[in-house]
Amino acid sequence: MKKYFAEGIGTFALVLFGCGAAVVAGKTIPATVLSDAPAGIGVLGIALAFGLSVVVMAYAIGPISGCHINPAVTISMLVAGKISLKDSIGYIIGQFAGATLGAAVLYEFQKGSPGFTMGEWALGSNGWGPGYLAGYNTTSAFLTEAVLTFLFLFVIFATTSKLGNSTMAGLAIGLCLVLIHLVAIHITGTSVNPARSFGPAIFAGGKALGQLWLFIIAPLAGGITAALLWMGVFEKSAA
Repeated sequence: MKKYFAEGIGTFALVLFGCGAAVVAGKTIPATVLSDAPAGIGVLGIALAFGLSVVVMAYAIGPISGCHINPAVTISMLVAGKISLKDSIGYIIGQFAGATLGAAVLYEFQKGSPGFTMGEWALGSNGWGPGYLAGYNTTSAFLTEAVLTFLFLFVIFATTSKLGNSTMAGLAIGLCLVLIHLVAIHITGTSVNPARSFGPAIFAGGKALGQLWLFIIAPLAGGITAALLWMGVFEKSAA
């Protein structure tokens, strides 16, 4: 059970640190609230928050569970035969529970902000279309999530194989997530992780919840494709 709890803690941290950075520090604080208001951390800061969360958790819980903290990673590992069905179910339950708890804690943080209201796509929820960041369409959102998850999983398979450097795998995977966020934040807010999308959407409701399907299907499609490619082309040379 400790593996499943570790996955829950890791996903909790990812949502709280990543979405928390986007929500709390991502925007400039109005001067009417704070006279010496600092600038928001911007896209680069948010990308680093998500990537560094993965790096930190990889070295913290990696020896316990492998630090999937993402159902797309777990399903891809299941397809590749690197995790059992029993463990994959336990991992995914832990991930969704951790993400939901992370969003709940972030919601409690935000309730203390002056004038706080739960608008559309609140708490760092993922989305697309009119009213969401740059307003990209459904096709762009789906391709973004599928392709970037594919690349993310390819990096994970490669760096954790015998061909990779296991001591540096956590850093490489975290930096890959930073790059992914730099590309995708304005398109979808960046998911590549169904649990990360699920937690905030449950509390935000509305459009965030209605669009959740894409952030489940697209990352799974991309991750499974990466698993099949790795097993079909690269696995023998990495054995």
